[in-house]
Amino acid sequence: MAAIEIDGLTKQFGDVVAVNDLNLRIKEGEIFGFLGPNGAGKSTTIDILLDFIRPTSGAVRVLGHDAQREGEFVRRQIGVLPDGYQVYNRLTGRQHLEFVLEMKDVNEDPDALLERVRIADAADRKAGGYSKGMRQRLMLAMALVGDPNLLVLDEPSTGLDPNGAREMREIIREENQRGTTIFFSSHVMEQVEAVCDRVAIIDRGELVTVNSIDGLRDATETGEVLYVDVAELNNMSIEEVTRIDGVRTASIDDGRLRVTVADASKFVVLNAINANVIPVQDFSVVESSLEDLFVRYTNHAQEVQI
Repeated sequence: MAAIEIDGLTKQFGDVVAVNDLNLRIKEGEIFGFLGPNGAGKSTTIDILLDFIRPTSGAVRVLGHDAQREGEFVRRQIGVLPDGYQVYNRLTGRQHLEFVLEMKDVNEDPDALLERVRIADAADRKAGGYSKGMRQRLMLAMALVGDPNLLVLDEPSTGLDPNGAREMREIIREENQRGTTIFFSSHVMEQVEAVCDRVAIIDRGELVTVNSIDGLRDATETGEVLYVDVAELNNMSIEEVTRIDGVRTASIDDGRLRVTVADASKFVVLNAINANVIPVQDFSVVESSLEDLFVRYTNHAQEVQI
């Protein structure tokens, strides 16, 4: 059973189409990243998953249940870390958890939940004195009440320093290892790249692609790039390099030879350049970041739509 099933989801606000015919499957047990520029439709999609707003058309099922017909039941089965949350400054961390435990009518140890997010030592401190990262983890602890099978995280590392972001990644992995499916949107590319099994990119309300990080790289020419230092470059050299088996593209980038490779060993390509075109003085290999891929996919989507 899929944890989330989205079929033909469309949401219009007047003349504005926020989400357009979105189809998506999130598997049980995976960590799934949901990416897109501001205004792409990510928050609208999450709000429909949680039945905070109703779709114009289409269907959404969460953990096998209709998200609109059984919205209250669905919300009780999942944990949510919302974007733009607020803590109660005068309540302690433990009191926040006790409040949610009572609301959900669940019998759990609040200290154990705080331990899972690594702020048990601050259980009796008022949340108004918590750092940004501690408040974020307190909200995550509240989302974990009831041991949900699915966690929906909206921008879980926004505003965190590197240490806070690293701790959040570690907690996300640990919860996933406990069997929880993780679905989260984020603008922090390093966060997504570090933890996700698969990624969906949405732009202008439409799904651009769904793939693993490696799959995204394989589907574009930006997977691994060779930067080769040579004595002298000219257009004839570039043309000769492009004729080498396995070379996808060749160009001059800041005085160096830039080569993308497809279905070939980069070392075989380097040897061919050195032996048949121009002596190689040095080289480096750069793997595209998720941010590079994100820009490429969204720019391509915009070019297609223009």
